[in-house]
Amino acid sequence: GRETVMETAEEVNVSKRADVAAKGEAAIKPEFLTTKDKFHGLLDSEWQSSKREKASESDAVEDSKETSLEEPEPKRLKQNFEGRPDGKRLRGQNKSRPHTKPTAYDEKRLCHSIIQNKECPFGAKCFFDHDIVKYMDSKPSDIGETCHIYETFGKCAYGLSCRFAKAHTTPDFKSMEKADLVKVYEGRTMVKNNMSKELQGRLRKRSVSFEKSEKYLKTLSDNKDKGAHLMFIACVFHSAPVKTVGPLTDADVIKLRPCEKKQVYLFQSLSSRCGNLPFRRVCKRFGADITCGEMAMCTNLLQGHQSEWALLRRHESEDVFGIQVEGSFPDTMTRCAELINNNTEVDFVDINSGCPIDLVYNKGGGCGLMTRTRKFERIVKGMNYVLDVPLTVKIRTGVQEKSNIAHKLIPEMKNWGVSMITLHGRSREQRYTKLADWDYITTCAKLASPIPLFGNGDILSYEDAMKAKETGVSGIMIARGALIKPWIFTEIKESRHWDISSSERLDILKDFSNFGLEHWGSDTRGVERTRTFLLEWLSFLCRYIPVGLLERVPQKINERPPYYMGRNYLETLMASQNVEDWIRISEMLLGPVPKNFEFLPKHKANSYK
Repeated sequence: GRETVMETAEEVNVSKRADVAAKGEAAIKPEFLTTKDKFHGLLDSEWQSSKREKASESDAVEDSKETSLEEPEPKRLKQNFEGRPDGKRLRGQNKSRPHTKPTAYDEKRLCHSIIQNKECPFGAKCFFDHDIVKYMDSKPSDIGETCHIYETFGKCAYGLSCRFAKAHTTPDFKSMEKADLVKVYEGRTMVKNNMSKELQGRLRKRSVSFEKSEKYLKTLSDNKDKGAHLMFIACVFHSAPVKTVGPLTDADVIKLRPCEKKQVYLFQSLSSRCGNLPFRRVCKRFGADITCGEMAMCTNLLQGHQSEWALLRRHESEDVFGIQVEGSFPDTMTRCAELINNNTEVDFVDINSGCPIDLVYNKGGGCGLMTRTRKFERIVKGMNYVLDVPLTVKIRTGVQEKSNIAHKLIPEMKNWGVSMITLHGRSREQRYTKLADWDYITTCAKLASPIPLFGNGDILSYEDAMKAKETGVSGIMIARGALIKPWIFTEIKESRHWDISSSERLDILKDFSNFGLEHWGSDTRGVERTRTFLLEWLSFLCRYIPVGLLERVPQKINERPPYYMGRNYLETLMASQNVEDWIRISEMLLGPVPKNFEFLPKHKANSYK
């Protein structure tokens, strides 16, 4: 019937792609190509058989609790396009993505004072649970037999609320410790740049002093109509004469740091939710030289928002680390820079004047700064005045697609005091729909000299990196490429294509999950938050095509993968662009999802099929 005809048509299309790759699709060896129905049919059949095996095993073991370890049925989130006359999906910036409220997974949480063996200051009025036996009876089953935090640091701060609590809890509900490991980490700060309650209180009361910022801003105000503020800035940046003996060279005046003496590959967060601290730790393991935090909004930092300050956190493995901020006014950006300078440990501060999203652009921030050069200049010079670390700037080619303006801005930035420029080879209008213009990046790199200019765009292999290096850029910023394959840094440094196995990729996901449990917690809230960020990352990882399956190496970042079968079930599962399959991968690492679990990816709203 009709279904048979459709299936035959799909098979014909597969055979055609085997001879000539479809436009925009990666060329995969014919023996691995398949149809959509066969692809999902294989994954579903394998998963169902795996579920049946686990179900038979669980039946053989008596469990006193009602909670089952069997995975729940795959969840589908149907998208409703009823408000549209044509019933079509809204296009651009993921407008089809519905707004959902955060999900609460714990009906009753254990009081923190009980976990720490302290007396609760709220007594009977405390909102949280104090009955340990009752809590343990209602608590979800443990995910695994070993706790990563306990095995790594010798003790788990989440105690009984940990989803691996049996690994470090005695039968009478006492937490155990490994004295030797605890001693190793005693007094050691693994994560820096946490906002103290004292600082948060002062920010909320607006009692933080911004002496240097006020001095700079007062000068702008006093000389607003006189045009004399530029003279003031030129004066304050000149340092006192350096007393020397003998000839003076540039190397004597500006000492190069180790990271500046070699070709570096800068990873910078692609967006919020993906460039988090656990993911940056993964990138550092694979050889990223420089890491940069996710874009933080300066007004939220000045108001003491805990969620915004969390974006500034720095792990001890991040030896060269910067903070990226966004804003549209000289006063808030200058104060924010002074706040960062006085309360965090960073190696540089980056202004994101390349963000294309409407929320930022419409307020004059992000790409909007590129068309407001007077305010842009005041922001750069003000931040430079209050900072003790280098100030860098990230820009795009321009705002409109066929109207590049970066080459006009760069010579001016050299006079403003920018230490480094990162140029993304696309305009705001282009987003990611066209290839990055590396010829234009080459032109801008020459204009920027002697200031370093880093190039960004479409780097997914060491060959792409070598071509970028030939353009004369000082370094490379990798964002989406690192999300699709974080081992790209190893490939670049070793000049090879790594045909990484599915088990090695699963180990990377295990590392991320463990780092996430360290960062967000090993209780139910921390586990599900780790899962959410893992799923966001999987929306990029599924775009990777194993080297051994490609007819033509390397894979290009703008080529979408056709339906193909991997060399084993796990490799096929990792190739799925369906969110249900991403959830299956997360359950391998973080246990079954809660009954009320919902997830809608930020970057792929069409992944529900």
